[in-house]
Amino acid sequence: MKAGIIGGTGKMGRLFGPVFERAGYEVLVSGRSTPLTNIQLAEQCDIVIVSVPIHDTVRVIEEISPFLKKDQLLCDFTSLKTLPVAAMLQSKASVIGLHPLFGPTVPSLRHQTIIVCPARAPEETLRSLLSLFYHEGAECTLATPEQHDRMMAVVQGLTHFITLCMADSVRRLGLDIETTLAFTSPVYQIELSLVGRLLSQDPELYADILQQNPYVPEVLSVCTSSAGDLCDIVDSKDPARFRDFFLRNSRHLGHYCDEGMKTTDVLIESMVNR
Repeated sequence: MKAGIIGGTGKMGRLFGPVFERAGYEVLVSGRSTPLTNIQLAEQCDIVIVSVPIHDTVRVIEEISPFLKKDQLLCDFTSLKTLPVAAMLQSKASVIGLHPLFGPTVPSLRHQTIIVCPARAPEETLRSLLSLFYHEGAECTLATPEQHDRMMAVVQGLTHFITLCMADSVRRLGLDIETTLAFTSPVYQIELSLVGRLLSQDPELYADILQQNPYVPEVLSVCTSSAGDLCDIVDSKDPARFRDFFLRNSRHLGHYCDEGMKTTDVLIESMVNR
């Protein structure tokens, strides 16, 4: 059995290559600098995985689709699913969309989540792929491509948007980060660390996540409306309006408020004791 990773010379490809090798597959990779082309890889592998930037994914899928057969499995590692899965379904192969919800720097798949979007695949094929990931300690969540993209508009789109807004606000205010650290609480350090983590990575990835997901604009419209309402409440200096805003959201999160407190307490303790 052969597993082929298009974009396999990239960081995510290098993470998953050994995963398939441990499952007994011979792993082939193609990339910009490999002798093996994408089409050559697609023609000879039982499982073909497209692991390229979001904006290149559909193009690469369309490039290899005519060369795939019914007994092959075609997957992708993209952060969006609707368009890539639709493109993969134009091939004759079985199709399962994948989204690893972690970066390539993780030491293993243990306790990491992979979203799995079975679009057209025999039950045995799906079970075999899930078993491979479970054996590595991963946790798999099954979803349709649309469900995935709608959820990612919040989990990724809203989160990254707010993080970037914080970074840009600090820049616009002309604040020196090193100076602010002398005034920081652990919570601010956690928030600032998330800003630094995001800005240390590839801007093209986050541009794709925010600009290519069709459900992000709706989420950001709600976000900006909420920010406007909160600004108005703050300007009013009315404690009752602020309390009402605060408690509405507290009630919506419910028991997760306590879970969030426990999680951040652990983070703060580890920061203080390092």
